Amino acid sequence: MNEWLQKVRSQIQAVWGKWKPAQKITFIGIIGAGILGIVLLFVFSAAPTMTPVLSRPVRDEALLDRIATRLDQEGIEYQITADSRVMVRDQQLAQRARAILTREDLLPPETDPWELFDIDRWTQTDFERNVNLRRSITRQLEQHITAIEDVDAASVTLVLPERTLFADDQYPVTASVILTPKPGSDIRENRRKIEGIEKLIQFAVEGLRSENITVTDRTGVVLNDFINLAEFDRLELTRRELQIQRDLEREKIRAITTALGGVFGADRVRVFNFDVDLDMGKRTEETTEHFPIITRPNNPRTPFDDSEFVLSIPLSVESVEERYEGTGFNPQGPPGQEGQTPPAYRDLDGVVGNWSNIQSRVNNEVNTRMIVEEKSPSVRRISGSVAIDGVWRRVYNDRGELEMNPDGSIVREYVPVSAEDLAIAQALVESAVGYNRDRGDTVNVRHLQFDRSGQHSVEDDLYRRRRQIQLIVLYSLIGIAVLLVSFIAFRLIAREIERRRRLREEELARQHQAMREAALRSAEEESSEVEMSVEDRARMELQENAINLARERPEDVAQLIRTWLREE
Repeated sequence: MNEWLQKVRSQIQAVWGKWKPAQKITFIGIIGAGILGIVLLFVFSAAPTMTPVLSRPVRDEALLDRIATRLDQEGIEYQITADSRVMVRDQQLAQRARAILTREDLLPPETDPWELFDIDRWTQTDFERNVNLRRSITRQLEQHITAIEDVDAASVTLVLPERTLFADDQYPVTASVILTPKPGSDIRENRRKIEGIEKLIQFAVEGLRSENITVTDRTGVVLNDFINLAEFDRLELTRRELQIQRDLEREKIRAITTALGGVFGADRVRVFNFDVDLDMGKRTEETTEHFPIITRPNNPRTPFDDSEFVLSIPLSVESVEERYEGTGFNPQGPPGQEGQTPPAYRDLDGVVGNWSNIQSRVNNEVNTRMIVEEKSPSVRRISGSVAIDGVWRRVYNDRGELEMNPDGSIVREYVPVSAEDLAIAQALVESAVGYNRDRGDTVNVRHLQFDRSGQHSVEDDLYRRRRQIQLIVLYSLIGIAVLLVSFIAFRLIAREIERRRRLREEELARQHQAMREAALRSAEEESSEVEMSVEDRARMELQENAINLARERPEDVAQLIRTWLREE
């Protein structure tokens, strides 16, 4: 055995030595892939098979937590995948879990109700099938009702009794629905919406009649009691009719205000009363209209109407003409017998007669149009009254200034509306409201002076305030002008005084200098020595330096003088 193993080993080594590196790598890869495949096969074969409890994932986290809690209470082992699916180990356990969730009403709202019948068990009875059928129909009805825009939630309860042999012993199918309307919805007062929900329930359940359906709200008020709602419907109809009437009256008032406001001004027009009497009854009118037959239509290229028409055309003509001339004949009785003719007619026997009868009948054909109109509602009568105010004008004097009363108010005069303007306003109002005299409409437009005392008081106060502001501004400007003039005059006077003082000082300095120069000249002439004080000698030296500087640099001296004057 050992020899055989050594022989096999030597052969393998010989073959392995003959292979190229690429062949060796390929062989090692194939061996590794095979080992990996075998390992994965064992791993997945050993893993248990999982079955979903529901056909779709549960997106509601709160509902998923309730489902997990209930399965834990029942001792069912489950797993929740990453996509929110509930999984169990086998199909039997999945059916059990699904039945528990259905019983506890823990199915997601988007679950198909007919999925309940996907549960197939050998032990399922007809009673359980009927219960599942009722649950499926109930859930489907709740989904349909909550899909309505005005319904927030719905709870449906169906009673499907067992079928009996005789119809008299059969209990009726009944349904009760509790609705939770959305905030702001009018489903409680809207009869058509309640009727729609009632028909939806009736057609969804076989054998269900409308009288066996009860629809209530959360407060217990029956919403489909249409017999007791007849009075409410009448009041609702009356309210809507009054609303239509008020809307029409507001529209007419707006038309009057727009028509007269642009002419006289909106604040001068008042509509005191405007009433529109509407006929809310439904009325159908049939009208037969006869019109002529056009034989040649109008040519649009001509500036005048050249059409030709006839009132009628003959359809059939019948003429009858009857004439008679001869002796009148009075019949007698049988031969040998006296006739029964009265003596008055017997005297006319043998008289020559003359008879003529002419008849002519012509049947004509005309164009006929049948018009059927249904009128509801229609305006029965319009009545309104409008008042127009005059104009208050301010009185000015000859200088163009407002005249004022002793109490400080503005003098005004009132100009009433003229008769011509009232006639124009009457025509405008009648046109705006659709006036019809034959219908008995009445529209009155009158001149009326409005009370403007409050408006005038406000205008007077505003005028007084404006005048006060103007006077204050005027006096302020005058005061500022006086102050400015005073300041300018003070500055001018001060500069003039300063200039004169400087000139006087300069004049005194020149005089002193002249006196000193004269003294020096006289002292020099007399060759006598004059003793001078230290201050005089310093002042003389400074003056001589200034004179020399002015002669050498006159521009710098002029700039220095300008600076001194500007600082002063």
